[in-house]
Amino acid sequence: MQLSTFVFSRILPALLLCLGAGAAQADMVRLKDLGKFAGWRENALVGYGLVTGLANTGDSPGNKATRQSIANVLAQFDVVVQPDLVLSRNAAAVMVTARLPATAREGDTMDVTVTSIGDARSLVGGTLLTAPLKAPNGKVYALAQGALFVGGYKYDLNGNVAQKNHPTVGSIPAGATVEIGVKANILQSDNTMVFTLSDADFTTSSRIAAAINAAFGQPLAKPQDAEGVEIRVPDTGREFLVDFVAKIEKLSVEPDNRARVVVDERTGTIVSGGDVRIAKVVISHGDLKLSIITDNTVSQPILVRQTGPNVRTELVSNSRINVAEKEETGYVSASNNTVADLIQALTRIKTNTRDIISILRAVKAAGALRADLVIQ
Repeated sequence: MQLSTFVFSRILPALLLCLGAGAAQADMVRLKDLGKFAGWRENALVGYGLVTGLANTGDSPGNKATRQSIANVLAQFDVVVQPDLVLSRNAAAVMVTARLPATAREGDTMDVTVTSIGDARSLVGGTLLTAPLKAPNGKVYALAQGALFVGGYKYDLNGNVAQKNHPTVGSIPAGATVEIGVKANILQSDNTMVFTLSDADFTTSSRIAAAINAAFGQPLAKPQDAEGVEIRVPDTGREFLVDFVAKIEKLSVEPDNRARVVVDERTGTIVSGGDVRIAKVVISHGDLKLSIITDNTVSQPILVRQTGPNVRTELVSNSRINVAEKEETGYVSASNNTVADLIQALTRIKTNTRDIISILRAVKAAGALRADLVIQ
């Protein structure tokens, strides 16, 4: 099957994308692109730190946490200062986040994100002091430090503000160093692995198991449910586990997905598979426009020569209501067509995107749309 793409756009922020029409057969997809092995995941790290070197854009003196942090840092270098005496606005309290890879080794580097938690106006030009990054178990797995890269700015003076993006969020490429390595274990104690699908589907799970068994010439895999496929690792596979997993990831199957039409009412976007079918249906759609216009005029007492509190200009508002209705009504007859065919027909009679969304909802309510309608 060859998918084609129909794109319908409007002057207003509305976009219609419909993925083509054709046969129902899908393309072959590698297992690597359909899911992952259970146990292979990243780990979230978070830490608290202090950014210094700001040009008077840091936390205000009223932020007690920042003043206490500055005092604690100075105390490590035998400089004892009471937190109440710290009045610098060149520092800011921040939270540091990072993602620890599944096979991180000691000495590896990773990117970190730094966000202000105080009332700092900007982190531009700041440097993060050494901040330990902890996992949910409370252990420190990495240390972060370095100059911040902030893709924005904010300058204000005398009530005038010039700002771009979010200057209170920055990043440090390769700014964290792994101190404790981790290693994901995908091989379970019973010498099996579980391949989990990103989109659960019984048919796809069965096809994956069949493809693995055919590739190795023995019944190694069996589907557990719609999301997981259990794979028994033979003796040679355990000895060369990387090669065994790589061979499985290279296998290709034809995924089987449920027919689905996704509608985003905020932006007027419709995304549909080209083979989504519509039963026999007749659609009649009209258009009614209602507008209320108010004209404001001023009544000036030009013939009155007296002055006083009761002699003044009067504001008069006159409103009128205009109702406009299309003389012709859009009419579409669909007989065993796809969503792509229906949208093409609606576009020919100049139906806007918002009305197409309403029509699809009505077609689904009538039981003629043979797909899941997802409204976002």
